[in-house]
Amino acid sequence: MLFFNLSAFYFFYFAAVGIYVIFLPKVLHDVGYTAFDIGVILALAPLMRFATPFLFLKHIKLNQIVFKTALFGSIFCATLFYFTLNNFYAFMINNAILGACLSLILPYLEVIAIKDLGKSKYGKSRLYGSIGFMIISLVLAKFLTKPAIALHFYLSVISLMVMFALLLLRFDTSHEDIKNKSKQAFSFVKHWTFWACLFLMQLSFGGFYNFFTIYETENGISLQMTSYLWSFGVICEILMLYFQAPLLKNNLLNIIRFCLLITSFRWLLLYLYPDSLMITFISQSIHAFSFGLFHSAVIIYLYSLYENKQLAQQFMYGVAYGLGGFLGALIAGWLYGPNLFLYSAIFSALAFLIIINRK
Repeated sequence: MLFFNLSAFYFFYFAAVGIYVIFLPKVLHDVGYTAFDIGVILALAPLMRFATPFLFLKHIKLNQIVFKTALFGSIFCATLFYFTLNNFYAFMINNAILGACLSLILPYLEVIAIKDLGKSKYGKSRLYGSIGFMIISLVLAKFLTKPAIALHFYLSVISLMVMFALLLLRFDTSHEDIKNKSKQAFSFVKHWTFWACLFLMQLSFGGFYNFFTIYETENGISLQMTSYLWSFGVICEILMLYFQAPLLKNNLLNIIRFCLLITSFRWLLLYLYPDSLMITFISQSIHAFSFGLFHSAVIIYLYSLYENKQLAQQFMYGVAYGLGGFLGALIAGWLYGPNLFLYSAIFSALAFLIIINRK
């Protein structure tokens, strides 16, 4: 039951992410928001993901009460979408609170996943998140004829996510009174090379997540074919998550280094051959390593570094996908042009050089 419930949670969590990332910008545009307004609203989630973990260094403990509050808070915020959508400031505040809630949910359950599933089954469960993301992108695209439909989908998916998250609490033995287990303070300095590596890796993805479609269509690849390229990358990611268990039995730091190196090669391919469909498909196949294998290796390696494991997971999402995602988007917009993916390759290469001598 643990595997089923966790897989269902991942499915609906990342389906919700898909609705938010893929369709919310269109919804906001359709109701009259400017591009600047949309950018401000979408920047709030990664910022809250980065800021929220700092509250848990000394002042708050991520226990079941806080976790349940975050779950029901996410449903409450999804419901408020209906009432705040047409007011910029109300919708902005609503998104900030939602971002804080969601920043607590995934790190809490990742600890359960790593502890109880282990290296052999974690990827096979996590891949359902990728499936959920891909399915919602295909399904909602056919039904999204007015903004309210996206809100209906989002509230439904968030509610199902919360249901399976609550079912997972029966397996929760990892978060009981962590402060009594260790008096060791959480420190970035001790493992600074690892944190810098995570940040730079996500910084390198700024150009890909935000400008890949524009970059490829400007270089002669059709929009339809570009959508196939996105889907192909997700399929490669799913395959890696399913078959990666034997790889994760090896030295995790070496796996992380390899993923950083091959990611630099991936961005160089896009820089050197932007109009080559075959080369672009090859670069997309590397997403299996850039995200699928890299993410699993990082999650499992981080589990061994800190005794306060859920706080470590919070900061992983905060530093990488929060601060790294936010600044990656801004820098990619600033650097956009023919050399965009050359800069991306430099960022991931710097991450490799920083962590190369870590033991």
